[in-house]
Amino acid sequence: MVARPPWFGRSRSVRVFVRFRCVRQMTAIASISVLAGCGPWSDGASGDDKTITVGTTSAPSTLDPAASWDGSWELFRNVFQTLLSYPRGASAPEPDAAELCKFSDDSNRTYACTLREGLTFSNGDKLDAKAVKHSFDRIMEIDVPGGPKGLLGSLAGVEARGDREVVFNLNKPDATFPFVLATPAMSIVDPDDYPADALRKDGKVTGSGPYSLKSYDEGKRAELVKNGNYKGYADRKNNAVTIRYFQDSTTMVDALKSKKIDVTFRGLSSEDIVDLQSNDSKDGLQLVEGAGTEISYLVFNPKDPWANKLSVRRAIAQVIDRSAIAHKVYKDTVDPLYSMVPSGLAGHTTGFFDSYGNPSASKARDILAEDGITERVPLELWFTTDRYGSATAPEFAEIKRQLEASGLFTVTLKSRPWKTYEAGYRKGEYPVFGRGWFPDFPDPENFIAPFVGEQNALGTPYPAREITAELLPQSRQESDRAAVIGDFQRAQKILVDDARLLPLWQGKQYVAASDDISGGERALDPSTIMMMWELDRKTSW
Repeated sequence: MVARPPWFGRSRSVRVFVRFRCVRQMTAIASISVLAGCGPWSDGASGDDKTITVGTTSAPSTLDPAASWDGSWELFRNVFQTLLSYPRGASAPEPDAAELCKFSDDSNRTYACTLREGLTFSNGDKLDAKAVKHSFDRIMEIDVPGGPKGLLGSLAGVEARGDREVVFNLNKPDATFPFVLATPAMSIVDPDDYPADALRKDGKVTGSGPYSLKSYDEGKRAELVKNGNYKGYADRKNNAVTIRYFQDSTTMVDALKSKKIDVTFRGLSSEDIVDLQSNDSKDGLQLVEGAGTEISYLVFNPKDPWANKLSVRRAIAQVIDRSAIAHKVYKDTVDPLYSMVPSGLAGHTTGFFDSYGNPSASKARDILAEDGITERVPLELWFTTDRYGSATAPEFAEIKRQLEASGLFTVTLKSRPWKTYEAGYRKGEYPVFGRGWFPDFPDPENFIAPFVGEQNALGTPYPAREITAELLPQSRQESDRAAVIGDFQRAQKILVDDARLLPLWQGKQYVAASDDISGGERALDPSTIMMMWELDRKTSW
């Protein structure tokens, strides 16, 4: 059983916010394991030396922010600006394209931002209040299925007042709205290049972020160069970054060891992490380890006649052995997870362990028998081949083994690459499927709200009326997030009782880099998105 961590609060503001020190701890680096012996160095103008190349297994699904509620944000953070963001060390949103943002009323229903003076896009076009309004209006108008409109449920409308003032009118109190504004989904785009009623389709980007997108080869690489028109908080430690997209961890780590890339981030396999932890100094590599909030879970589709049965879902919850998955498949580089809200966030519980205890085939058999099910239940279980790392296939093979070893299920495994996989689950094609979640923002709401409601990030309607109509609205009225822990604990109990979502594990964060690269320990924001501008090349030893 994963122990429930203590939490405690501290005062932190985007004017009205009380945040948690544990969030800062979560995003701080827990330990740095340097696998290479090296002496002192000094950091010079390393960005002038050559491009820093970063490897990841998480390729963008789109280049248009109006279509993205996924890992595309990794690229967006670096080429677009948002009104608010997370400067180094921040645990709550602070101004980025904005000079100042605040709630202008006591009910948390009107939020106003004043833009920095003289903002322009990378092509020289003016970035003003009208451009901000355009960016939000098109998200609402285009309404891509499973897209970022789902984050704007409280937004009634946007006003542009003059060149620099933007006012967000909310249809209900929402103390989390500043966190939504800080997500890369709310990137500001150029009205001349991004249609009001359609997605941009020319494969290019016009943003105002620290970098410009020089070139993009879908699924292979993105070349970023310093944006000379940038005005924001980012202190760029390099002049250019190339992001290379890999299909698997092994190939990516081989590229790191052979100096074809300088840094790896998302998608490191457990085997490669263990190897990097134990390797000697001859490889000249360093591994930075930090606490994370990535989670992995199963989704049950109510359209499927078997997955729609509560008894079947509860029986699966009773059989799944999370500890075996964490140990056998992930070599203890992840932790078992018993709630959709991960450890380290206020309100985290261990609801599935509290309700089901240790894995038990006999208890699962009784659950099915009470519903008149005495034969093996046929299950079709889906996963993606190229999104969450090379351990995904072994993980689902282990889940299949556990379920079939119980004598209660017959499991058929199926898989697809991410782009077709995502399209499939949004169409409701999969009876049971795996998903991972990297938080939009570091608040327990973001591990509950995206998954419930008639329209949600999973494409599988989940009304959960008490959560959507009572608990979430109540919590959004409270700027002091410590006051809403009870609401989130109740919401987690409902999720456990319904068993529509089954949490499996919580990840840690690892950044592997050549020993001449610094900044890995400061490059992750509170949502574990890499801020490429923090990476630096050491120039002397």
